Amino acid sequence: MSVVRILGFSTLSCGCVVGRYRDLASTREVVYVEEKGAGCETKAHSRNHTISAERERFDAVVSLTTLAARAS
Repeated sequence: MSVVRILGFSTLSCGCVVGRYRDLASTREVVYVEEKGAGCETKAHSRNHTISAERERFDAVVSLTTLAARAS
């Protein structure tokens, strides 16, 4: 297990909520499915599993800046 820093959350077009984390030891980015969307049919989106950051980067509906504004 390694130490990670949260970068933010986003919602994909399928309704899944993913968290973006940076592994501090290797500085790589990890995208983790926090909650699966009710209508999501993608088998790769399993709750509590990682998904490819590169593949999902452009599918995000909510940007991190929007999420930061909502959190404050």
